[in-house]
Amino acid sequence: MALFAWPPASGNLAVSWPLYSAAAIQTLDRLAIEAGVAGFSLMQAAARQAWQLVQQRWPKCQRLAVICGAGKNGGDGLMLAVFAQQAGVEVDIYLAQPMQLQIEEVALAWQALQAAGLQARQVAAHQADLEGYDVLVDGLLGVGLQAELRDPYVAWIEQINSASCPVLALDLPSGLNANTGQPSPIAVVAEVTLTFIGWKLGLFTGRGRDYVGALFLADLGVPARVATPPAPLAELRDKLPALKRPASAHKGQQGKVLVLGGEMAGAALLAAQAALRSGAGRVKLLLPPDLVTLVIAAQPELMVQSWTPSQAEVLKAALAWCDVLVIGPGLGQQADAQTLYQAALAWSGPTVMDADALNLLAQLGGVLDAETVITPHPAEAARVLGCSVEVVEQDRLAAVKQLAQQTQAQVVLKGSGSLIASASGERPCLCPLGNPGMAVAGMGDLLTGCIAALMAQGRTPYEAACQGVLLHAWAGDQAAGSSPVGLLPSDLLTYLRLGVNGMKESAQA
Repeated sequence: MALFAWPPASGNLAVSWPLYSAAAIQTLDRLAIEAGVAGFSLMQAAARQAWQLVQQRWPKCQRLAVICGAGKNGGDGLMLAVFAQQAGVEVDIYLAQPMQLQIEEVALAWQALQAAGLQARQVAAHQADLEGYDVLVDGLLGVGLQAELRDPYVAWIEQINSASCPVLALDLPSGLNANTGQPSPIAVVAEVTLTFIGWKLGLFTGRGRDYVGALFLADLGVPARVATPPAPLAELRDKLPALKRPASAHKGQQGKVLVLGGEMAGAALLAAQAALRSGAGRVKLLLPPDLVTLVIAAQPELMVQSWTPSQAEVLKAALAWCDVLVIGPGLGQQADAQTLYQAALAWSGPTVMDADALNLLAQLGGVLDAETVITPHPAEAARVLGCSVEVVEQDRLAAVKQLAQQTQAQVVLKGSGSLIASASGERPCLCPLGNPGMAVAGMGDLLTGCIAALMAQGRTPYEAACQGVLLHAWAGDQAAGSSPVGLLPSDLLTYLRLGVNGMKESAQA
């Protein structure tokens, strides 16, 4: 039985982690019991780990309130109360509903509570004064939540969130959907979440990160007991691409990236700069003539060339030159942009599409393939899918998988807990890194350049998408430090260079 913290103390994981659905976690629990582990033993182990975490995070805790639901999550809370009382802590227990004593583990927890001389009170939420406690424990609801919340749970969650005490959530914040990371429609805002058996997808994507606080996993020894676990929904990765080069390396071996720019030169410049900082050997930027001088002054290492629609031979030669094509950042949607978009569709090599290229894809259509990576934010994803942003955000995993099937491309759905999916069967990947300071115009342009550079250096489109998202998010975290507000995309450029060289600590440039 092990306790894991997220993010890990080392800052990096040696392997990826499976991210499970609520149903898969319930299956793991059942399979462990079938393998000979008593269900009540798992409940005791969960509660013991939770109490130990309380002692670690709040060592001066002398007064504890445990708010319990009717099922197994409430049973975990009851057992935690028993352990806290045995340690000499004053404990109050509130029941949102009568306990489901027909569940064996819950009945045994209730008996243990009575044997310890503890009393549990069933009161309305508004009658409970939750101020003055050192810690509140949320044991209302676990992974079994499937429908929208109703009272008394809504009232209890509102009461917990209005209290000034720190909150420990057991398994996941009550009201949070374990699969999607969406509240139903509200959820407990925890300072610490201790999840059990395995990581749940909803803890890392969507709005989940707004609710979970510091995140821990107690596996309860279950994975080791299950010979054939259920398939996870996705995998969590935290391993940066370390690009090693022989001493004899030269620029011709590191790939050639072409960025087709348009009316907003800054976006195209950021994508091109990111490609350079992510290791591409040569980066060329095609721009309208009046923007060329400005971009050369900003980044003389770029190969900047002017282009107009009348210069078909310039575009043809540039496409013949490059290994990877970037289109979208700063492109615009006018006639010139549409000409470049159609040329990109006709080009047969690896391509990264973002921003206005995705808007043109939604408007004009086009056939993509597995050599293409698209990187929509939720609004762009909604345009391509022909749905609302709310539908995309309600189930981000379903949306990214639908995009991959519809376009046959590799898809990065950007946002908190960015997801990467492929139509060719790879398990979706989730990036757990990044911060709210990255919510600023231009960050997506950097990501496009990162992915293109990795493709140019030999990564498959899917691997380039997964590793590029991680590299970009890691660089954002390093650049932001403890001050994310006011972060600029250009602040990340030096950290991109550190990341592709395998530097995994928060070294200052």
